[in-house]
Amino acid sequence: MKRIIKKVAVLGSGVMGSRIACHFAGVGIPVLLLDIAAEGPDRNKIVKEALTTAVKSSPSPVYTKDVVKKITTGNFDDDLRKIASCDWVIEVVVERLDIKQQLFEKVEQYRKPGTLVTSNTSGIPIHLMSQGRSEDFKKHFCGTHFFNPPRYLRLLEITPTPDTDPAVIDYLMEFGDHILGKTTVLCKDTPAFIANRVGVFSIMAIFSLMDQLGLGIDEIEALTGPMIGRPKSATFRTADVVGIDTLVKVANGVFENCPEDEAKQLFVIPAWLDKIVANKWLGDKTGQGFFKKIKNDKGASEILVLDLKTFEYGPRVKSKYASLETAKLIETLPAKLKMLMTGQDKAGEFYRQFHYRLFAYVSHRIPEIADELYRIDDAMKAGFGWEIGPFESWDAVGVAKTVEAMKAAGFTVAAWVEEMLAAGNQTFYSIENGKRKAYDPATKTYKLLPGSDAFIILSNYSDKTVWKNSSCRLYDIGDDVLALQWNTKMGTIGGDVLGGIQTAVEKAEQDFKGLVIANEGANFSAGANVGLIFMLAIEQEYDELDMAVRLFQNTSMRVRYASVPVVLAPHGLALGGGCELSLHADKVCAAAETYTGLVELGVGLIPGGGGTKEFTLRAADEVQNGEPENIPLQNRFLTIATAKVGTSAAEALELGIYRRGLDEVVANQNRRIAEAKRSVIELYDSGYVAPVPRTDIKVLGRSALGALLAGINGMQKGNYATDHDALVAKKLAYVMCGGDLSEPTLVSEQYLLDLERQNFLSLCGERKTLERLQSVIKTGKPVRN
Repeated sequence: MKRIIKKVAVLGSGVMGSRIACHFAGVGIPVLLLDIAAEGPDRNKIVKEALTTAVKSSPSPVYTKDVVKKITTGNFDDDLRKIASCDWVIEVVVERLDIKQQLFEKVEQYRKPGTLVTSNTSGIPIHLMSQGRSEDFKKHFCGTHFFNPPRYLRLLEITPTPDTDPAVIDYLMEFGDHILGKTTVLCKDTPAFIANRVGVFSIMAIFSLMDQLGLGIDEIEALTGPMIGRPKSATFRTADVVGIDTLVKVANGVFENCPEDEAKQLFVIPAWLDKIVANKWLGDKTGQGFFKKIKNDKGASEILVLDLKTFEYGPRVKSKYASLETAKLIETLPAKLKMLMTGQDKAGEFYRQFHYRLFAYVSHRIPEIADELYRIDDAMKAGFGWEIGPFESWDAVGVAKTVEAMKAAGFTVAAWVEEMLAAGNQTFYSIENGKRKAYDPATKTYKLLPGSDAFIILSNYSDKTVWKNSSCRLYDIGDDVLALQWNTKMGTIGGDVLGGIQTAVEKAEQDFKGLVIANEGANFSAGANVGLIFMLAIEQEYDELDMAVRLFQNTSMRVRYASVPVVLAPHGLALGGGCELSLHADKVCAAAETYTGLVELGVGLIPGGGGTKEFTLRAADEVQNGEPENIPLQNRFLTIATAKVGTSAAEALELGIYRRGLDEVVANQNRRIAEAKRSVIELYDSGYVAPVPRTDIKVLGRSALGALLAGINGMQKGNYATDHDALVAKKLAYVMCGGDLSEPTLVSEQYLLDLERQNFLSLCGERKTLERLQSVIKTGKPVRN
């Protein structure tokens, strides 16, 4: 039977329930959100307040504010019967088995046969919750464990019971991937499932090593954050965010329910952690935990750190180790890990001891918590934000060499790892013809990873490199399609990248159906290389600066008017120049979590790579019959002038950066490159013809310019804009109105590009612009609104 999810019921509106509801609404599915009835006239007060709190929280749980309209609230007493209209019921109430069982008994009274029923529990055995229920209920029941916040953490653990219909699991694995944008990981019904089992082990191992090596909280944070591919929240900050009581609860659960776990003693709560819980210093939820935010004598916010010896809070201290300083010079994470584990200082000893414990532990969890090793890596990357998983890390530092070192240090790996090495297999993962395989302990062979056809990982195509320079690589990804990516810091765009794009287009035109442009780092692109702009501006090398801006404009136009389709697949940050490239592509397949905008006004410039031209062109095309011609122009002007950023691809659609009916939002970031490739082929096979450069763009001249300047002057006089902001806005208005024309006129794209470039260059000599550029260079942070 074909299953379609038209409506979802979420039972429980707490932190997780309300945010799960928001995520479903965000992907377009109506939600019924229920909680206990409140006393008084408004019986839905509890659920309404919970939803309001969620929507106002930061980071936002919704792609756009309008999606909340898809959520209907109610209470268990009056509205539980409404679940009869729902195709999936998700339970997210308090973590008590008796309460969940009581709720499921009521659910069964109202659900229609065949309705999916799942629990978001993070620790209660799934099979216990369906005891006493009907055969149809059990057949359609399983665990679906989301991670908080559901919009941003991409893991969805799916845990069947012995009674669950395998077709239900297959459906949820695919639905979670395609529709919810999740990394769906099939779990066994074991304590803490996969991610929390390994994640909490890692934290408890770090706690143990901290005591053993005499390290402090700040030292651990420096050692276990981005330096080894983990989130900035590292270890202790993560515990504060998750809740220290939650961490302790999971650790206790593993200790009590996993008698065969060879490392169970690591899950014993240390005395200092017991004391923190007793003090109710549980992290963010209580206002203090391992860290505490205060106002200092000057009224500024300050973060204090807990001293675990004195139990007093004090100033944070920066940690310095020779190993860390050396590692900062290494670009790739695998090479960095390899170096760190050879360090001869305390940091090196920590990394060796920690990774030996981690590698041994995950090896013994196969097949206990998962039959396939890649599921553990997927869970840790999607649920805990690790850049690479434990088995991938093991590959990076060398499996055979590390196993010998672990044995010498007293650690024992699982027998299957020894067997793998004895058979001559030196890695857990291998790549063949651009497809990734993982070692399968059960069959002692390498098996293709699921989704290999749907997920294109460009780095897997290194043997298919068509061309490269110091920043870019151009790959043949099959089916007569090329793909370009660059490896600059934060994806910034300089001369090498622009040259790479032009070369990629040229080679695609010669022998291929088209080109995909994408990146695999944390971001697509944070924009143009502001360091180069600053250097040329401060040295008053205006001829070279003019050439650099021309090169960017020409590259944007080369993308627009290529004789084969060019499709972009952005994710993460796509700001400034990254946004301008998107504006000129034949199509954009953007990850749902893409932050897109023309943010140049933030550094005192206007978009100079074709962005101002393109917004002017689109404004002219958007004029509706009977509508004042200046309305679309004003809207487009304000979007640039206020440096508005779409904080999701859906919001970028609302801002007109992406085009409705043409550009595509891809829920699962891992699928965006494959979707872009598919789009290239579709465009080519449907008879792609390159567009013709526009010469019919209607600009409004003085009439519109006067209105925009009046508005800018008003903002300036009202102290809503600085003198410099007003200057930049006036330059922007001048370009978007086509200059000081006496009447509306039809102009070409090149006319607007020339105006854009001239006014961009004029702003590069402004002192305030140079100051802002310098600030961006010093902080290393991209310009954002």
